[in-house]
Amino acid sequence: MTSRPLSICLVQSAAHHHAADDGLDAFVADVRRVTRAHPRARLLAYPELHLCGHRPDEDPEAVMTAAAEELDGPRGARLADLARETGVWLVPGSVYERGADSLIYNTAPVYSPEGERVAAYRKIFPWRPYETTASGTEFVVFDMAGYGRVGLSICYDAWFPEVSRHLAWQGADLVLNLVRTPTVDRTQELVLARANAIVNQVAMASVNAAQPDGIGRSVVVDPEGRVRTEAESATDQIVTDVLDLGEARRVRTHGTAGLTRVWAPFTAGQPPLELPLYAGRIDPERWSEGLPDEGR
Repeated sequence: MTSRPLSICLVQSAAHHHAADDGLDAFVADVRRVTRAHPRARLLAYPELHLCGHRPDEDPEAVMTAAAEELDGPRGARLADLARETGVWLVPGSVYERGADSLIYNTAPVYSPEGERVAAYRKIFPWRPYETTASGTEFVVFDMAGYGRVGLSICYDAWFPEVSRHLAWQGADLVLNLVRTPTVDRTQELVLARANAIVNQVAMASVNAAQPDGIGRSVVVDPEGRVRTEAESATDQIVTDVLDLGEARRVRTHGTAGLTRVWAPFTAGQPPLELPLYAGRIDPERWSEGLPDEGR
């Protein structure tokens, strides 16, 4: 698959209060501002729960309940229209989603330049016990025609190697991690962004909230673990980069530093590796099954 340069904007910003009279209007204005300032940008991504913020004196549970909507509700319709108007791939951060099962999920929707919701990922690993949203059960990737395949994760998911590994196995060239981290362990998250990139040979883009909701330090890492660009403060700012998503397939094919091919460790006839932790196994026949042919 031939890809072309993908211009991305990670919008490191404080959250909008879900109940503010101009909350969604302010977000629409911000997307218009960013796209005017960066007319070549094709992918805009915002932090975790960007449209569902709460004030320090508010009960987070009450805010979660009040902010939860069905994905195709009024908020979703407005976001789809905004993506169509601006002609970008829009990831508006994650939102509180009220599912058909009446449970509330922390969900990242993705809208195409045609105004269609093309993906929605429910956070698999809420930060227990502080986060009480229901856990998602599916790993989600979506295709950007002409660019490549993108996988989705939300904040704490990055601490669990199974998430990035499955997204890479599903052929993701880039993993987009939406974050809302106000704590000192952002330092460890930056290490994890590089580690997940290295062990899976996939680009990582981690967009954190700005103060007071997060401590920033949004980062883009290439499939060999090199930091391409990083926000060094917690202020509102836009982290930009231009990625060739075909780099992930090049690294998988030829190896990290031209040496290490983590998706090709098995020899013909090698027995499966039992995984007691998962009551499952790594089957050599399936190890690279999800990858495009050129990435194996």
